[in-house]
Amino acid sequence: MASVRTGMQAGQMIMRNPLNPLTHTDSGRRTAAACELIDYTTRRRSKPEFQLKTAETDAGPLQIREISVLDEPFCTLLHFERAGCEALPRILVVAPLSGHFATLLRGTVEALLPEHDVYITDWMDARDVPVARGRFDLDTYIDYVITFLRHLGRGTHVMAVCQPAMPVLAAAALMAEDGDPARPISMVLMGGPIDTRVNPTAPNNLAQSQTLGWLERNVVTSVPVNYPGFLRQVYPGFLQLTGFMTMNLERHITAHMNFYENLVKGDDDSVAAHRKFYDEYLSVMDLPAEYYLQTVKTVFQDHALPNGTFTWRGRAVDPGAITDIGLLTVEGELDDISGVGQTRAAHDLCRNLPDALKRHHHQEATGHYGIFNGRRWRNEILPQVHEAVLATA
Repeated sequence: MASVRTGMQAGQMIMRNPLNPLTHTDSGRRTAAACELIDYTTRRRSKPEFQLKTAETDAGPLQIREISVLDEPFCTLLHFERAGCEALPRILVVAPLSGHFATLLRGTVEALLPEHDVYITDWMDARDVPVARGRFDLDTYIDYVITFLRHLGRGTHVMAVCQPAMPVLAAAALMAEDGDPARPISMVLMGGPIDTRVNPTAPNNLAQSQTLGWLERNVVTSVPVNYPGFLRQVYPGFLQLTGFMTMNLERHITAHMNFYENLVKGDDDSVAAHRKFYDEYLSVMDLPAEYYLQTVKTVFQDHALPNGTFTWRGRAVDPGAITDIGLLTVEGELDDISGVGQTRAAHDLCRNLPDALKRHHHQEATGHYGIFNGRRWRNEILPQVHEAVLATA
């Protein structure tokens, strides 16, 4: 699309040149807006920044420093450091590795900062990881969660948003079985696919409908020569984005048509609001092919964890080993990615965990993204998370 974008950028320059008599006509403004719409929606985007500069606390705004505390080939552990954070409950937010960057949880982190010492997994774009740095699969994912928890040490809480719910539960089970002192003291699982046999959604059904061989032939490709990860096998981010958008295609088409009309009218505030959302939403990353394929098979086809057949590096994983880790599960009534009941299934798997350490929150009239971003997350779900953390701190 590079040549198309070049043409669209040239069209904008011509149709917005004050010396062009068409610039001030309705047709000129519409042509310029159409060029900008095409340019904007097909643009290549780099990894966004968190841009969290302050935390609003009772003592007033405090400066935030974003610090890399541990680097792995496919992930960096980031710390949002601020004055007095040492006295706050320490929480590791495990961001989803499912197409979007960890910055999709910017609102999640921002809301946690006043009352928590926050760390987050900042996953790398697989196209930027040289092949020489090795493979990354679901077993490696669990390795990373365990490594990060051990680095943070005793007394850490962990929050898994969406996709990482299963590997985080598996990591906690392994650490509990080993009596690892660095195992989390509480675990928050939010809208994650623990048991996708419960209320299956469109993504669940799609994963069931195709064989791994079909997926490998049709959606896996090699990173091209102009990236550091040249020749690495990946599931491209733009394909994952296509899947996300087609689930609510009419809404996205309407949003872009409104964007076009606002460009024509010169409604700068509405244009800026559209850009703010879609600059993040359209920024996607490639996933390592072995991780993608193993996740599809293990989580969505074999249902290995709820079936009791899941293994990590040949070792059986049993959530029944968890006996002293507080558990909070959160689900949204309108979640069309992880259906209602899929995350709550963790309670049944943690069969030896006392009921006093189990909590569940069902958020009415809320979709998938609403459980970790927006008004309902801040006003209704966050207090539940904070209460669960304090109960085990």
